[in-house]
Amino acid sequence: MVGLEYTMVRFSLVIPAYNEERLLGRLLASVTAAQVAYYGEGEIQVIVADNMSTDCTTKVAAEFDCQVVEVKKRVIAAARNGGASAASGDIVCFVDADSVIHPQTFNVIDAAMSKKNLAGGATGVVFERWSPGIVATYMCFVPLVWLLRIDTGVVFFDARAFSDVEGYPEDMMFAEDVAMMLRVRRWGKSRGRAVRQVRGAKTVTSTRKFDQYGDWHYFSHMTGIAWRYLRGLKKDPLAYQYWYQRKSPSGKEDKPTAPNVENPSD
Repeated sequence: MVGLEYTMVRFSLVIPAYNEERLLGRLLASVTAAQVAYYGEGEIQVIVADNMSTDCTTKVAAEFDCQVVEVKKRVIAAARNGGASAASGDIVCFVDADSVIHPQTFNVIDAAMSKKNLAGGATGVVFERWSPGIVATYMCFVPLVWLLRIDTGVVFFDARAFSDVEGYPEDMMFAEDVAMMLRVRRWGKSRGRAVRQVRGAKTVTSTRKFDQYGDWHYFSHMTGIAWRYLRGLKKDPLAYQYWYQRKSPSGKEDKPTAPNVENPSD
């Protein structure tokens, strides 16, 4: 890639990653396809925010010529912010490492942001597989998406908006993406700029949490986490287990270190 200091960068895509060697390549292949399909002006900068991985995540990132930023604070919001600290694009985007983006992602976002009436938004998602439990979970979230006008997938922000609101809240172990959308919405409201979903480029999102916890787990496991979160318990141990630990394909449980995170049970 041509030196970014001499090239206009339109998009900076930040990918927070912790031990994602198994799925990161799949995502980056889809990013490459979207780069090839992009017909707008400017470069697309791809940043992998490595959040203390112990596997070959950084090696996979290097194979795709990504810029790698090391983030030592084991909190997803910190990984997002750490990657964004290296971003130089007009539009800062975020996507989870276990996703697959649509080939028209950058074209759709570029067209929406070029109208100058958006502060940010998201592409929306579709699950990589379906089952009765996953459909039921999806249908529970649809009213929230309609009500709050907040979605996920490839999430994008005007770079100035991202800077002005000071990024994602790093005191939150989860739901930091919702908080960030609300921050940018407040920023945009006084400027006549909205936050909304764009159409035509939905991201395929992984079902590995359903694979691990069961297709109906949102109706049991997640209820307790949501209740404790509403009570202000941001370091909840169940939330830590759910978002920061997972089983490998062999069934071995991942036990990540958390050098900069308070004990979740405190």
